[in-house]
Amino acid sequence: MSCASCASHIEKKLNKLPWVSSCEVNFSTETAKIEFDADQTNYDSMNSAIEPLWYGLKSIQTAQSMNMSAEEHAEHTGLSQSKDDKIQEIKSMKTNINIIVPFVILSFLYMILDIGGKQLWWLPVMPEWLYEVWHSLFPLMATYTLFVIGKKYLIALRRFLKTGIASMDTLVWLGTSVAFAYSFIVGAFAWPLQAYLDTSIHYYDVTIIVIWLIYYGKYLETKSKLQTGEAIEKLLSLQAKTAIIEKDGKEIEIPIEQLQQWDIILVKPGSKIPVDGVIISWTSSIDESMISGESMPIDKIVWDKVIGSTINKQGFLKVQAISLWSESVLSHIITMVQEAQWSRAPIQKLADQISAYFVPAVLWIAVITLIVRIVMGQAAIGLVAFVSILVIACPCALGLATPTAIIVGVGKGAQHGILIKNAESLQKINKITTVVFDKTGTITKGKPELVDYIGENRNDNLKLLASLEKLSEHPLAEAIINKAKEENISFEEVSEFKIIEGKGLQGNIKGELRYAGNLKLIEDLGLSFDNQVISKLTSEGKTPILLANSKTVVGIFALADAIKENSIQAIKDLHDLGIQTVMISGDHEQTANYIAWLVWIDAVYAEVLPQDKAKIIQELQNKGKVVAMCGDGVNDAPALARANVGVAMWTGTDVAIETADITLLAGDLGKLVKAIKLSKATMRTIKQNLGRAFGYNIIWIPLAAGLFYPLMLNPIFAGLAMALSSVSVVTNSLRLKRIRL
Repeated sequence: MSCASCASHIEKKLNKLPWVSSCEVNFSTETAKIEFDADQTNYDSMNSAIEPLWYGLKSIQTAQSMNMSAEEHAEHTGLSQSKDDKIQEIKSMKTNINIIVPFVILSFLYMILDIGGKQLWWLPVMPEWLYEVWHSLFPLMATYTLFVIGKKYLIALRRFLKTGIASMDTLVWLGTSVAFAYSFIVGAFAWPLQAYLDTSIHYYDVTIIVIWLIYYGKYLETKSKLQTGEAIEKLLSLQAKTAIIEKDGKEIEIPIEQLQQWDIILVKPGSKIPVDGVIISWTSSIDESMISGESMPIDKIVWDKVIGSTINKQGFLKVQAISLWSESVLSHIITMVQEAQWSRAPIQKLADQISAYFVPAVLWIAVITLIVRIVMGQAAIGLVAFVSILVIACPCALGLATPTAIIVGVGKGAQHGILIKNAESLQKINKITTVVFDKTGTITKGKPELVDYIGENRNDNLKLLASLEKLSEHPLAEAIINKAKEENISFEEVSEFKIIEGKGLQGNIKGELRYAGNLKLIEDLGLSFDNQVISKLTSEGKTPILLANSKTVVGIFALADAIKENSIQAIKDLHDLGIQTVMISGDHEQTANYIAWLVWIDAVYAEVLPQDKAKIIQELQNKGKVVAMCGDGVNDAPALARANVGVAMWTGTDVAIETADITLLAGDLGKLVKAIKLSKATMRTIKQNLGRAFGYNIIWIPLAAGLFYPLMLNPIFAGLAMALSSVSVVTNSLRLKRIRL
């Protein structure tokens, strides 16, 4: 596609088909996202619909649908070929540029000696013989440049004549070919025309230099656009190519696509974990930076889940595969990033609407300017203006302004563990004024931890408590057992074990009865305890477990859903951005208020039923708030859907992730702040790009049309300006890759 006008015409053509429900064409990526009735049409019929426009479709399927690895999928669908094609295109363009460089140098020398020599006394006047040589060479050089190097522009003209659809390439060829035709006519018919025109003036040099400048600009633009897709390239490169499995007592290395669910995979230190799985033997630290964006390795033990493509830093691991690659976390991430980069932001609609009418408008302006100048007896000036207008017009910059920034922005987000569903989501989060948080699993870790102890001999008493809880199936028991394992505390033998329903546990350890449970158990035993300590723990949202023997309470352990390490800083950063914070929780008011106090939440809604969360979101919206909702559970889905922007934790449920607009990998709230900063930077870049594109055309087209005559724009400078406009837009978008979040 040569410009946004082409994309607009293709999109309109496909959307007119009765069996197509929606179609979006992305000029920057040269892709189309089409929703259609498969029973009514197929790939070939849609392709034939746009063939009259001289374009064709090439099907791209997801890795999941084809059950392939990322690399294999890329090769099959053309993602890799697309890159290879672009590289080959760049090489071909470079070759053509180098071929006509001598023509360009000669043209510039001619301009300097011919024009400069007549107006600047210190420059030598061109000898007559050299003048004749140049005039003999120019038609040959211009012919080669126009019909060989400029072949694509000729094709665009044929498309225009056949379909009436004009593009930027059409404007370029019309402008340069008119300059060429004028030069040829005044040269071939100099004698009869010299009474009416200065036949010594020709524009072969204009044809040569303009095509070279525009061609070189497209070369730079293509190279720059290739860089915008680096995020996908990096994600694809993360995938392991092979896996070592255990089979019949032997170690066998197989391609990643041959891995089956439940295969036992051997992962050596420094190697990538091929697919998502669970550790069944040994321990290690895992580099999950590709998911979380954080460089610090995470310790993993037996039965911990591991993510495919993360790196085993130390230790020899046995991992059981729990999914195929096509169902892995990385595969989902790649798909989400691709879909987001293909999508269109609302702000792009304005640019697309203008681009659709831009080329015809420019063509009419050029024709009217030429006719007016001819009527005024200024045919030569009219010709210069005609060529300059056609060359200076640049719908490309308008077409590239938004999608290039979106592509880079979405890719930048993925690198930081921020998965953005579509371009609209990236735009919307820029405007939020209020963030609403679910408590459990969002602000807190979502599982109880041993957070406090009151009493003496902590380690001894933890050993006793963990030994009792090891025989229990109570949800709180896991937290105590994990704490004991974490601190390398061994377990004691327990006899006469008994579960006291609704109250706690008892068991004989080393000949002495031990009890662990709640206040009711201690009261039934007739033992005394510090009621103030218990009240304080309860007010802080902690669950006390009392450890006792038959005579006294020996220690009080407190469990709580611990706050995530980054929650406090994330909420502080949101306040620094001027964003209000709200917490909604089903917990009783005392616990909710305490958690909110710890993390500096502005407002709290406690004891809220799941179905009422969406109502609170709506109430805030009715007050004029632009609301983002952060949650992780099934019960958060209605609120996520109701919010202006739904933000889900990757550690949460599939329902929440599917409903949300943005997903934060590793459940890190700090990434929400980064998402907002990224959105602001991306929208700022888009506005800069659109400002450059609109400003460029508003300033230069009137100047090229001669509205400020005698101040006019030479076609050569028009070509230079046009070439630089698109490059400047793409380059500005690439700056997003370097921003600090």
